[in-house]
Amino acid sequence: MLFGVGTASSFCFKGVYINSTIIVGNIFSRRSFSTMKEVGTDNASSLLTSESVGEAPVLRPVSVRAKCSSNVQSTPEIEKKYVHGVYDAIAPHFSSTRFAKWPKVSAFLNSLSPSSLILDAGCGNGKYLGLNPDCFFIGCDISAALINICADRGHEVLVADAVNLPYRTGYGDAAISIAVLHHLSTEDRRRKAVEELVRVVKKGGCILITVWAREQEDTSLVEKWTPLNQRYIAEWIGPGSPRVRNPSSPRTLESIPEAEENSVGEQLKDLHAKSSKVKSAEVMDSTSQDKGRSLLTGSGKSYAEQQEFFVPWHLPYHQAEVSGASAVALASGLAKKDDKKGSMVYNRYYHVFSEGELERLVSGLDNAILVDRFYDKSNWCIILEKTS
Repeated sequence: MLFGVGTASSFCFKGVYINSTIIVGNIFSRRSFSTMKEVGTDNASSLLTSESVGEAPVLRPVSVRAKCSSNVQSTPEIEKKYVHGVYDAIAPHFSSTRFAKWPKVSAFLNSLSPSSLILDAGCGNGKYLGLNPDCFFIGCDISAALINICADRGHEVLVADAVNLPYRTGYGDAAISIAVLHHLSTEDRRRKAVEELVRVVKKGGCILITVWAREQEDTSLVEKWTPLNQRYIAEWIGPGSPRVRNPSSPRTLESIPEAEENSVGEQLKDLHAKSSKVKSAEVMDSTSQDKGRSLLTGSGKSYAEQQEFFVPWHLPYHQAEVSGASAVALASGLAKKDDKKGSMVYNRYYHVFSEGELERLVSGLDNAILVDRFYDKSNWCIILEKTS
């Protein structure tokens, strides 16, 4: 289905007319609203198409002149399966656990001028949309299931990719990206997502970005995460991808199994025994940084240095579908049963950021400056200001 195509000098948003050049009308069937992105093409005319996912719109640019490599624009399979697929499957349960607002994020949003237009890239269930009643909010997320939840709550939302935001340049007064960048599997894609956040705000606009930290306050949580092995690293694309130390080797590495009842030492001992059977290269040595233990993973990093993880999400049986999506997830290997806990376990991909990594990621921007950085609730956070 095509949405209305054309240009307009203003559009109505919650009763307020905002001057803007727009292309597509009525981005969400239940809300009368207009979007946003001027698309550069080789022809004088341009348009956007929409594909329906449930009730949420997915806007597809047509004949867009790409400004980034195809590797950055193409979503790696690991993200499709272990980010997009997982969040679509767990959306209602995930949403029910996401209601508390972080004080630092609330303070940022409440510091913005009245009537500011705030763009929330990766809005999830929309818990920050509308937090400041004096501002206007538009949210987007890659998960159609989460966008449907936002829409049911009356928010202005659409399905969109963080590395290709559907807004024209300088559209918003501010933007936020809360716990999003760590789901992007290459450095190039993470950098592109930051560039997009800067692009879509006006000169002088601020952007708040938060990511999970490798340096977690509760280190016991990290011990329950599963480091990625060679199998999954091989799925990655793009020049920013980690590289396997010895790609020609036929040996494979098994990752740490999730087990709450066993100690870390027991987990690693069991892993070593399994790995020996398949002639994998597990290396154990003593370190003071990780309780005297270090495990070399498929990325060539010790366990203490590892930044690529699968983080489990337990979806209770009573909230999982008996057939349909859950059955497909089990059959495809996306989820597994944990009868002891009465739940289906989905693994979510994370690249957790080390100290200083987020600052280095944005250091090359020529149209934004870093105005603040801090550590909060096991997250590294920065605030950027667009300068041109």
